[in-house]
Amino acid sequence: MGAGWEWDETLFSGTAAFYRRGRLPYAPGLTDLLAGVLHLDGRGRLLDLGCGPGTVALRLAGLFDEVVAVDPDSGMLAEAARGAAEPEVADKVRWVRARAEELPSGLGDFTVATLAQSFHWMDRERVATAVRGMLRPGGTLVHISDLKGESRSVDGLPYPAVPRAAIDGLVRSWLGPVRRAGRGLLPRGTPSGEDAVLAGAGFAGPYRHVVPGGQALVRTWDDVVAEVFSMSFSAPHLFGDRLAGFEADLRRLLRDASPSARFSERQPGTEVFVWPRGTD
Repeated sequence: MGAGWEWDETLFSGTAAFYRRGRLPYAPGLTDLLAGVLHLDGRGRLLDLGCGPGTVALRLAGLFDEVVAVDPDSGMLAEAARGAAEPEVADKVRWVRARAEELPSGLGDFTVATLAQSFHWMDRERVATAVRGMLRPGGTLVHISDLKGESRSVDGLPYPAVPRAAIDGLVRSWLGPVRRAGRGLLPRGTPSGEDAVLAGAGFAGPYRHVVPGGQALVRTWDDVVAEVFSMSFSAPHLFGDRLAGFEADLRRLLRDASPSARFSERQPGTEVFVWPRGTD
């Protein structure tokens, strides 16, 4: 992470309850793509780092004998455990409260490790080295994120687009112009350059795959409010005793943008980078 910012336990405090409703899911073909590319057949072990409320761990559980999902936020893990309602999934997944920097933590070795839009919050060089050491020979690290730079126009759909630029402006008017992150600030945003970090740790590749999105979705006012409160930079605790006032302003903005209480959205595509462990 950039100079001047240190991780703290409030980074996603209070966001877990909003995550499942607020965040758009990964593209529908993600599980099938990974099963095919990685030749997954229900055996092996998955390590999911920065698992949040189980977004990836629960989706991929059927492809492995066992899943170990790691996150430092107790609220996220509680929400994840609630989401593991099916016994055949719940029996496969182990939820571990820890920071990725604490690995290997006696968790054993793994066939596949996943990082889904969480790597930038970590000490990346340290975590990459630790994860590579935990992968079995022939193992793979998979980095998953929303596809960047794609056009997701709602032209031809029945409702207006979510007014994200106006929402961002509202958040800044309440919390200040510099992005918040836990107790700290991110004046330069989160770091990039994951390829150099992973290559430096000894991984081979990467091999890029795109799971197409574009499916038409409908979002309600409540969905959009949940999305805002699921973000680290607009987490509920950042507003303190002004939270109700901010939410009132947010709902007023949404009502003005779409009196029908409906917005159109397109499912984002999903970008997958496959990094084989490589040889020592």
